[in-house]
Amino acid sequence: MMKRRKTKNFFIGTVGCGHLYPVSIQSMTNTDTRNARETVAQIQKLAELGCALVRVAVPDREAAESLREIVSFSPLPVIADIHFDYKLAMLALKNGVHGLRLNPGNIGAKWKVKEIVKVAQERKIPIRIGVNSGSLEKNLLEKYGKPTALAMVDSALGHIHLLEEMAFDLIKVSLKSSQVPLMLEAYRRIAEEIPYPLHLGVTEAGLLETGVVKSAIGIGTLLAEGIGDTIRVSLTSDPVQEIKAAKEILRALGLIKEGVEIISCPTCGRCEIDLVSLAEEIERKLRDVKIPLKVAVMGCVVNGPGEAQEADLGIAGGKGEGLLFVKGEIKKKLPEGQLVQALWEEIEKIIKENN
Repeated sequence: MMKRRKTKNFFIGTVGCGHLYPVSIQSMTNTDTRNARETVAQIQKLAELGCALVRVAVPDREAAESLREIVSFSPLPVIADIHFDYKLAMLALKNGVHGLRLNPGNIGAKWKVKEIVKVAQERKIPIRIGVNSGSLEKNLLEKYGKPTALAMVDSALGHIHLLEEMAFDLIKVSLKSSQVPLMLEAYRRIAEEIPYPLHLGVTEAGLLETGVVKSAIGIGTLLAEGIGDTIRVSLTSDPVQEIKAAKEILRALGLIKEGVEIISCPTCGRCEIDLVSLAEEIERKLRDVKIPLKVAVMGCVVNGPGEAQEADLGIAGGKGEGLLFVKGEIKKKLPEGQLVQALWEEIEKIIKENN
């Protein structure tokens, strides 16, 4: 198990944040926050898939007022995304949010930040300082010439010091960029500078396929180094896809055990069964299984039997038929058309044993 970077620990609502707690998945609603019913419905859907924290945009007073109803019915801790207007942050706190995402430096006069911090301190509401390479302060761009990792760290430290001057330390930090190397360098640098939890993400990662790849490389690399406490896979897609991708990143690193991990080989000239159809059918059938299982779907006699034996369950096919493995042992040989059903029957037995 990889060693996590030690951080300050606190709670965002009911979710622990910091190295003493599991890395948690976060997403952001894409509904109109002013429509509380629609927003809560989307949050419910995200929660069912494994999201732990949710952020909502608060662009105006009507959205801030809607937070009261959203927070009341949300199954997840709600984080308000605030920019520029301290009154929206105050209203969000009044309406019960569990966290704030803001940059103290763009809130305006220091007294406005103090007002926010005072209430957040009283209610033990954490604040995430969110630095983005695409929206760095003008003076930092002039100092560094362009968005750099040092500029991002400089920005974050400025916001952090402002909160620390007010004796506030329920701080989480993110330094996001759409450029993976820049994001990696910024997070590595800030991890050496501060004791606070880090929220990881590749911002504006893009559409589903490219966004998942960039996020897996950026987020996965840092997690493998022990850096990171909450994550968001930012995609130009339904937020549901963000949760699915985030879970796969955590599962690949052994950071979550829930659900089914499917191991399937790449197709090649040795494959003599319809492996793609088999794997897709098995994935569909196992989509809602919550217990931790490793299932191998292999298509030839080279690596197939070995991989299937290492999994909890598996099938290894060849020439229109295949072997069913259960806990490393060959259970039976079956025609290709019966493999999925036989595998599913074995999985149902395991599910019943765990209920």
